Amino acid sequence: MIEATCHCGNIAITTKKLPKSVTSCNCSICYRIAALWVYYTANQVVIKQESNNAIYLWGNKLRSYHSCSFCGCTTHYTQKRDNGTNRVAINARMVNSDIIKAVNIRYFDGANTFKYIEQ
Repeated sequence: MIEATCHCGNIAITTKKLPKSVTSCNCSICYRIAALWVYYTANQVVIKQESNNAIYLWGNKLRSYHSCSFCGCTTHYTQKRDNGTNRVAINARMVNSDIIKAVNIRYFDGANTFKYIEQ
């Protein structure tokens, strides 16, 4: 089981599934927050928050970026997929670094081609 928490612990996200890889995206928001994303379906994660978080929508408003309203950490985003499923992307920077440093990083060109960059 892995747990992702914001700096102050207001938001905690747990999942039983360990990631095989994390995604580094260079789109305008991911680049600015330096997120590494791990993707799950909504039923694979449990999100607990002590108080309200800040939600940011932009562009086509398909993704809701969630940040702690106290410490400011962006912990995850939620997205309704075209197939009707809900996706949760956890910011792996909120996970213990010992877990994440052993995982492969995949690079995604979200700024231009919207494709993974083969390394």
